[in-house]
Amino acid sequence: MANANAHEGNTLGDAITEVRSKWGWFVALGIAFLVLGLIAFFNVVLATVVSVYYVGILMLIAGVAQFIHAFGVKGWGQFILWLLAGLLYAAAGVIAFTNPLLASAVLTFILAITLVADGLVRIWISIKERSNSGWGWVLLAGIVTLLAGLVIAAGWPVNSLWILGLFLSIDLIFQGWSFIAFGLGLRR
Repeated sequence: MANANAHEGNTLGDAITEVRSKWGWFVALGIAFLVLGLIAFFNVVLATVVSVYYVGILMLIAGVAQFIHAFGVKGWGQFILWLLAGLLYAAAGVIAFTNPLLASAVLTFILAITLVADGLVRIWISIKERSNSGWGWVLLAGIVTLLAGLVIAAGWPVNSLWILGLFLSIDLIFQGWSFIAFGLGLRR
């Protein structure tokens, strides 16, 4: 009961005050992301390889987890399917480590296909919703996304060496600026 009373003093205002007192940490995190993004931007091939290794690690972990899961569901009659799925994940993770150029080409191609599909879906949605205000922005976003996917696909596989690194660097730079802006906004 004493513990419940201790939480009664925690209000939204207290939480906001606590977050505001940490504004410097948000700015520091933003600066770190910004610096890492700039490093990645000037080393996009290295950033691509790092991205591929990261995906490879995740696939290896998923493969091991799926493999272990297969032995836990033997009675379901799906043991072989779970086991094969785990082996495929693990194999993809191993390929990412042993041949990062091949893995970056595959991931870049998947990225291009995803952007084209997403762009087409956004365009279709905007046309169906053109009676609503703001549909033009959805159409514009769809066209830009579609064009980005087509540009990546047109340059494939040569651009596989730098596309993933470029996307990573742009993401880190934008994350950095947003954390810096958020932190400075908290300071005020």
